[in-house]
Amino acid sequence: MNEPFIKIENLSKTFHNRDGDVEVLKNVNLEIFKGEIFGIIGFSGAGKSTMIRCLNRMETPDTGAIKIGEHELTGLSKKELNIHRQKIGMIFQHFNLFDSRTVFGNISFPLEVAGWSKKQIKRRVEELLDLVELTDKFKCYPGQLSGGQKQRVGIARALANNPEVLLSDEATSALDPQTTLSVLDLLKDINEKLGLTILLITHELDVVKYICDNVAVLQNGSIVENGTVRDVFLNPFSETAKLFVKINGSFSQHQWMKEGYGI
Repeated sequence: MNEPFIKIENLSKTFHNRDGDVEVLKNVNLEIFKGEIFGIIGFSGAGKSTMIRCLNRMETPDTGAIKIGEHELTGLSKKELNIHRQKIGMIFQHFNLFDSRTVFGNISFPLEVAGWSKKQIKRRVEELLDLVELTDKFKCYPGQLSGGQKQRVGIARALANNPEVLLSDEATSALDPQTTLSVLDLLKDINEKLGLTILLITHELDVVKYICDNVAVLQNGSIVENGTVRDVFLNPFSETAKLFVKINGSFSQHQWMKEGYGI
């Protein structure tokens, strides 16, 4: 059996504030294989965003280990971590674009930071604009773009340094249903073309059903269910998974196949 590409072991994180300690992640264990589109689903406050921020070390976990490929991220020096972060792309719910930079300038930013030459940057940005179908928007500023176009810029920027992993933190939550589908189709296409491993954090069951191979359910900082999307939501046993199914309507095997999920 293949070794997992992402391995999370005994990951815990507590925030300390004046009102007391808040244990956000509790002994999380998870394995994700190369080339997967893996979903983490849970309601607000479950710890999803903290978990993804620990994965790219924007947050430092209190205990546990995070291994991506051959590298144990929790054991790296600051200099080593900055190098390996370039192989982890991140897309955000609210896009996080620079309003003062054009589409070209937003996508080129991580390449400038990484020290690429102007010629290399131009070639790479043009490749990415073609990939996300925004070639004609390279001179536009974020204020001139739709929400879906902004997210495509965010995806292109996340791919700039040829990452091995793409982290998506509620990337479609601010988009309408039609735009959400177009962005998810783009992520599917990127996954297939580039063999990229995608970890997708969401509270939207339809997103997980549409795009993910496997899913883990996060509840109160712990993973309470983990398996194929079909198995988890056709036969939910955790409180959170059952509630997701209740909110979205019950599913049968026939309905699942008819809707085209998990095929």
